[in-house]
Parts: sequence; C-alpha cells; structure tokens
Amino acid sequence: MPKLSDTKIRSAKPREKPYKLFDGDGLYLIVGAGKARWWRQRYFWNAKEQTLSVGTYPEISLALARTRGAAIRKQAATGVDPSVDRQDQKIARLTAAERTYKTVTAEWLARTSKARGWTADHTERVARRLEVHFTPWLGHKDVATIDGDDVLRCLRRMEDRNLIDTARRALSENDLIFRYAKTRGYVKTNPIADLRGPDTLPAVKVKHHAALKDPAEVGALMRAIDAYHGGFVVRSALRFLPLVFTRPGELQNARWSEFDLDAAEWRIPAERMKMREQHIVPLSRHAVEILRELHQVTGPDGYVFPQARNASRPISENTLNVALRACGYTKEQQTAHGFRSTASTLLNEQGWNADAIERQLAHGERDKSRDSYNAAQYLPERRKMMQAWADYLDRLKAPMRAAA
Repeated sequence: MPKLSDTKIRSAKPREKPYKLFDGDGLYLIVGAGKARWWRQRYFWNAKEQTLSVGTYPEISLALARTRGAAIRKQAATGVDPSVDRQDQKIARLTAAERTYKTVTAEWLARTSKARGWTADHTERVARRLEVHFTPWLGHKDVATIDGDDVLRCLRRMEDRNLIDTARRALSENDLIFRYAKTRGYVKTNPIADLRGPDTLPAVKVKHHAALKDPAEVGALMRAIDAYHGGFVVRSALRFLPLVFTRPGELQNARWSEFDLDAAEWRIPAERMKMREQHIVPLSRHAVEILRELHQVTGPDGYVFPQARNASRPISENTLNVALRACGYTKEQQTAHGFRSTASTLLNEQGWNADAIERQLAHGERDKSRDSYNAAQYLPERRKMMQAWADYLDRLKAPMRAAA
C-alpha cells in the first residue's frame, strides 16, 4: 500500500534540513525549505542504484508522479536507460537554431572560461579567433551536420594566410567544442577526432625573440638606451626592462599599487602573469632609482608607464620596440622580449643557480604532482642575483672596460 497521500504531503512542515517522504516502488518526495517539494524515482541500472527527477509538487500531483515513476521503472526493466533516454528527448526538442555552431560555441565558451578561470582578454581572443575564422562558414550550421572536412576547409584558409600557429590553437579549441557538444548530446561523434594528428597542419617555425648575448654588444646596447632622446616615460621603461627582464606585457601594464619601493619589491598579480600565479620581482638599487624618479611624473596611482596622450592606457610593446629601433637596433638584433633571453644566457654563464633563474623568469612549474607554485622560492638568492645583474650591466656600460 502506498504510504503517501495528498493530505500527508500538504501537512509536511519544513525542517532544518531537507528530508524525504517515501511513497512506494522507489518513489519519494523531498521536502525542502519553504514550499519546495520535488519528486524523485529510484531505479536500478547495471546493478547500480540511480535516481531521476519526476518533477515538483504540486505541479506534478501524487497520481502523476506515480505514473511517471512507473514509466521510469518500466524503461529500466526493458533495457532502456531512463537518464539517457531523457537526455535524448531533450536534445530532440532543441530547435535547429539552438544547435548551430555559433550558439554551441558561445555556450561552450561561457562555461569553459568560467570553469578554467580565463581572463576577459583571453576569453575575447578565443572568441575572436573562432568568430573570424570559423563562424562565417560554420556559424549557421547544425553542429550535428558538421564533419571534419568542414573544419579542415577553415583550417586550410588559415594555412593559406600563413596563420599556422593560430590554426593549431583553433583546431584544439574546436576539438574541445565538439567534445563538449558530444557530452551535451548535440553530436554523436567528434568530427575533429581524425584531425588531431601531426600531419593536419604544417609544423610551426619556432619564433625566437632577437636578443644580444655578447657582453660587449650588450654594453653598447645599454649605452644606446641611456642616450635615447625619446619621451621620459618610454626612456624609463627601456632602462627598467633589462634590469627586471619580465615579459614586456607584464611591464607595460604595471601599476604603482604593485610596487613597494622601500622593500625594493614588485609583486605582479596572478591575473597578469602567463602562468596565472603571482610573481615577485626583487628590485635592484638601480631599478628603484628609476622608479622613484618616474614616480614624480606618473605616480602615485595608475599605470607606471602610461601613454603620453592618454594616461589611462599603458604603452605598448610596439612602443618599446620602436624605441629600440630609434637606438639603432633592428628587429633581427634586439626586441623588448629579447631581454629575457639575454639575461637567461648571461646569468647562466656566470654560474647562478639555474632554478633561481628559471623562477625569476617566471617559468612556472608544470608538474602538477609537485607542491603548488611558491612565488617566494629562492627569493633571498634572487635578490642577490638581481642586484648583481644590475651591477654587471653597469660595468658593461663603461666603454673600453672588460666585464667582470
């Protein structure tokens, strides 16, 4: 005999925690806070207990809940997984407009960017890449009708424009999109599966950032930077970058709030780092001197290196590279990013701890089985190294003298 009645359900009072009222044949009602009441049906699939929602009370009456519960049990008894069948029916009810490449891509991007903690800039780059290179040809299509050839044609267009690295990123992103579509039941198979091999796209030529490595040439570069007659902010950035050898983007977007000049320290927040982990940059006396002078012009708030005509925006990497060109160095000789390679090479040649150098370069630990990233690792040694590096560059600047 069934244990529930409408009278018993209506008289059930909320408790501190949700509780169950059992009917029969695995059907029960969960009584939550306020007037919340929802039905669930228990059944067995592959010898494992499963439950499936039957609806909410009173929208779904006791009688209707029993009917739906019986249907679920019958499905399981006749070899049909009720959960899978419900998902299939849900997908079948979607309109073609709800299953287009454009809408599914937007759905995937919203979920993935949130789950993975992507920055707004990274999310925008991914969205733009897909919008430019895939949506014009695939956006209106039902994802279930898209095959590998459709995606490959988009990749070939990118290859024809020599956007090989961009195409590889896009291929990986489309793989994730169709994997997501498969888990949602929008597609039966992932059309990217046959495109994952190394032969789909030509090999990418590794891009090396031009950098001087010979001490005498580096000394000449430092003298040229000191003689730069451009704007004060750009000159300060150009003098500061070799001392800290951060990525240009990390320097460009530096804010005064990140610096403690008395402690001679720059803490770059995780959201601005490539590895999404806070990075500590010990500052030499030379670096602090540059910042104290600059603070009188661009401080105390906002960007450390703002644009001349719009202080609400930072200078660009192109600004630094143009300044290097003005110093007499071509893009094949030295780039703003190349200071990292210069420092890495010469510091290693001088015998500094390779691990300390790597940590200062913010080459994050990739082995997830190890302890979490420690921003302060090797910090005392790194402080000594950064001051020694600044002193070394100072010695290199002195003409006609051998560097120690």
